[in-house]
Amino acid sequence: MTAPSELSAIEAAAAVRAGRLTATALLESCLDRIDRSEERVQAWVLVDRAGALETARRLDAEAQQGRFRGSLHGVPVGLKDIIHAAGLKTTAGARGFADTVPGEDAPCVARLRAAGAVIVGKLHTTEFAFSDPAVTRNPWHPAHTPGGSSAGSAAAVAARMVPVALGSQTVGSVLRPAAFCGVVGVKPTYGWVSRRGVVPLAWSLDHVGVFTRTVADAALVVSVLAAPDPADPSSTVLSTREIAQAVAAPAAPAPRLGLIGEPFLGQATAEARAHLDDVARTLAARGAHVEPVRLPSLMAAMYAAVIAVSRAEVGAIHADSYRRHAEAYRPRIRAGIELGQCIPADVYLRAQKIRRQARREIVPLLGRYDALVMPSALGPAPDRSTTGDAAFNGPWTGLGVPTVSVPTGLSAAGLPLGTQLIGAPLGEARLLGAARWVESAVAFTAAPLA
Repeated sequence: MTAPSELSAIEAAAAVRAGRLTATALLESCLDRIDRSEERVQAWVLVDRAGALETARRLDAEAQQGRFRGSLHGVPVGLKDIIHAAGLKTTAGARGFADTVPGEDAPCVARLRAAGAVIVGKLHTTEFAFSDPAVTRNPWHPAHTPGGSSAGSAAAVAARMVPVALGSQTVGSVLRPAAFCGVVGVKPTYGWVSRRGVVPLAWSLDHVGVFTRTVADAALVVSVLAAPDPADPSSTVLSTREIAQAVAAPAAPAPRLGLIGEPFLGQATAEARAHLDDVARTLAARGAHVEPVRLPSLMAAMYAAVIAVSRAEVGAIHADSYRRHAEAYRPRIRAGIELGQCIPADVYLRAQKIRRQARREIVPLLGRYDALVMPSALGPAPDRSTTGDAAFNGPWTGLGVPTVSVPTGLSAAGLPLGTQLIGAPLGEARLLGAARWVESAVAFTAAPLA
């Protein structure tokens, strides 16, 4: 018999709604998985066992009366520990000096609760979502990194501790951990999800993202999170009707896909390049239109521009705190802050100009395809001394366009490999439809050991 913790979010919500499963039984199954796996994986900063059980019981009482809050009624969710949840400590992965206990939920958390989600607790992040590795281990192999900065979020979903987790991406912190841990990761269009109540790293680059085990689950959660927020200057006014329809509809038709080569593919490992070739052949054989694309030349400068912007902004955001707590910061974020405070204004502005111009040049290309396709990372997860290289993710984050990582295979060493799909701005429905088709065509079903 399948344990409830193995169910997808959509399956679990349907079972709760049909009366085949209670929210309490589902949560207890997830808590049991946490109890059995946490020592090995170390995904959690805090498990709010009592609070989550109280919520689940309340949801069960509502369900018995025929009342359901929304599409996630009873579904357990974990939060990256830079996202505020009322009454739960936020540490941001730091050494105590940044601890806070918020009095209210971040809007993204409030929307999850309104849809019926059960907030299980807070998941490990690298310090302030930068690059000093977190304690979390890759569920597929503990000697390897789960990626960063959303380390705990990706690992918890991969290890079947929760079916859904929220993370964030400033450079590559959703797509890369998703690829390394063999789960689905979605970074929506910049502004799709309010960032209010989320500890910032770089204002013009930060995105809230989603980890699940299926594309349909990710589409459901993305549709729940989408809402304009007048208090967040980056917030985008949008409609989620198409996303909701994409979740409910049968699989999309075979997509039109643009296969990305340079300036990226030469940086990938030979194994990652061979895997992308295999995936492309599989998709074409199943009916997808797959053709090589040539990116605008300015894309070669995008990663450097993103790094310049992110360092300058992290230096500004942490200026006051760093003056008071410099010795408490870990080495890599300390170096990032100090570098950022040395970046001249004209360099920062030129980097922002590159971002704007590159977006203008690539949007027409994105509109011609359901998705552009490339590896999610340079190769499989490296060892735990690093969180991995974000060079394949940062340029798309800098453009603010939606991206998805779908698990598509295993390396020779048995570590997951992911394929990244990139869509047009606010093209989440089209992109997720293509990702769902790719997921079905590749049919990756492997999972880490329990």
